[in-house]
Amino acid sequence: MKHRIVVLGAGYAGATAAGRIARRLRRGDVRITLVNAEPDFVERVRMHQLATGQELKPRPLADVFKGTGVEVRVARVTSVDTEAKTVMLVADGADGAEGRLEYDTLVYALGSGWTDQGVPGVAEHAHQIAGRPGALRLRARLTELTAGAPVVVVGGGLTGLELATELAESRPDLDIALVARGGLGDWLSPQGRAHVRKVAADLGITVHEHTTVTAVEADAVHTSTGPLPAAATIWTTGFAVHPVAAATSLKVTDTGRIVVDATMRSVSHPDVYAVGDAAYALGHSDKPLRMSCASGIPAAWLAADVMAARLAGTKVPQTVIGYTHQCVSLGRNQGLIQMVTPDDTVEDRAWTGRGAARYKELICKAAYWSVAKPVMYPVRRRKVVGQRAGARAFDTASA
Repeated sequence: MKHRIVVLGAGYAGATAAGRIARRLRRGDVRITLVNAEPDFVERVRMHQLATGQELKPRPLADVFKGTGVEVRVARVTSVDTEAKTVMLVADGADGAEGRLEYDTLVYALGSGWTDQGVPGVAEHAHQIAGRPGALRLRARLTELTAGAPVVVVGGGLTGLELATELAESRPDLDIALVARGGLGDWLSPQGRAHVRKVAADLGITVHEHTTVTAVEADAVHTSTGPLPAAATIWTTGFAVHPVAAATSLKVTDTGRIVVDATMRSVSHPDVYAVGDAAYALGHSDKPLRMSCASGIPAAWLAADVMAARLAGTKVPQTVIGYTHQCVSLGRNQGLIQMVTPDDTVEDRAWTGRGAARYKELICKAAYWSVAKPVMYPVRRRKVVGQRAGARAFDTASA
């Protein structure tokens, strides 16, 4: 009987994990099913580009995993029963057909989405770019705006900076404002902060620092310093993880992230691994890994290698995930590469300008490459030696 591996979510972490597992284990020993709500791989790090009118190349998952042995299932996950080892699904479409998957090993990578943080009016009136549907809705709204229309970007983090600068560069006819709860780029080095401020000023972005948003209306954003007119409001103030994990018996944090050990395996359920934004893992200096592509892809590599080693009865790799830099695009022509220590502490060194923008583009391309090509060299597919004892044969009708 084949060992059934189910991967939930085909973002950077989930898709990378599925492909890498397939290249680590013999195809005749495992059945790998990748579940995703959309048929395409979405380059989430490019949603600000999509929202501002740029065309992104389609990445059908069926093409990405062709010939790998990974079976792609397009459906939404509605629940996970970690005791019965089953996943309940519902397919989009007219019939809304439901299905069930049984697993022996589960990789949970459902990731994160946006959150309104309880601010009145955000859910009703604000746009978001946490995924492709939201980015496309914002794109449609922006095409309706005429010269001089005010657009307010709420959030001074990486997403807010990238969106505000991309929008100001592509639509200089609009009146772009950025609202930041703290100082603009206050987590960066002095050189990094100075560059961000210069680019924002050069692009004509009005920055409201140390300002809290208290409510959002259809045509205005109310803040601690007064109202701001807004023909479009874009909310970029953090992410919330998918709620499915919190409804299981998995040990999770108070924000719903699955607590994992140094091998990305659940501390409460050894047959479950979690990667990407859904996982709460510690890196260097026992600091939690940040929710980012820079954490998710290395975590997927580690989880895949560890899982394969355990199933094959070989030595389990020991790796501590760390960082080297933070990459920020500031439009198509400017960028910022902020150097950090392995535990993500900001260093004084930063790289700015057009070269930094080109480097960030290479990083984005490499992130997709890690999905399409999980390993860059020949790998021996190992035999699974620990087949599930007494398990039922896989029921194709339930998958």
